[in-house]
Amino acid sequence: MFKARRSRLLITVGTVTAAIAVAATITAGPAGSRTQTRYRLNPPNLHVRATARTPAAAADDSCGYTAAIPADRFKGIPVFNPTVAAQPFNVKLITSQGVITIQMLTSQAPCTTFSFRFLAKHHYFNATHCHRLTTQGIYVLQCGDPTGTGAGGPGYKFNDENLAGATYPAGTVAMANAGPNTNGSQFFFVTQDTQLSPDYTPFGTVIAGMSVLQKIAAAGDDQQNGPGDGYPNLHTRIQTVQIVPTKQ
Repeated sequence: MFKARRSRLLITVGTVTAAIAVAATITAGPAGSRTQTRYRLNPPNLHVRATARTPAAAADDSCGYTAAIPADRFKGIPVFNPTVAAQPFNVKLITSQGVITIQMLTSQAPCTTFSFRFLAKHHYFNATHCHRLTTQGIYVLQCGDPTGTGAGGPGYKFNDENLAGATYPAGTVAMANAGPNTNGSQFFFVTQDTQLSPDYTPFGTVIAGMSVLQKIAAAGDDQQNGPGDGYPNLHTRIQTVQIVPTKQ
């Protein structure tokens, strides 16, 4: 998304109508260079960069945590622990625009919430910013990329879940992806009720801080991807992420 120099591997945010056409181009450079994969949608997709270097692979498990490119700010690959995954928790995102609190859907999306907790405990999201705001057709604020380009990833991918009958009302927190079972670190907040195909794992619900998201959305974007789609005018930096255990 954004400018061509930033484009690497596109993460789809969603299809607004069935009539939207998708075009893909794949190019590969010489050894040591970036591998580029692009998917085009209207509105434009979200991006994830691909790198030519892959971290050491970890054993697969029920969540499908496996090594993948890119590996930005690599913290390792989680090993699923069902006992830990079942422990309910909330997340507090302390941002430059205010605090956003998410109730994590641990029972519906145990693999996704386990991954998020893993990355948060390793300070993966600290000092990153939300790089894309869309306010026409779909209404989302995308975050979770340590490169700030819409092209970053944690060095592993994992399976989709919680998609049966998935809807995306305001306050939904869901994973961005590059196709089936390609979840990484990028996620998005839904700022207004949005119609999306059920392809993006919902893993949380905003329970405090919707006013923060609405303030960011109301300020608009720089439209570098087109009308209502670009970098948020209100720079939104995730300063820290707090894991708050809750009762069953």
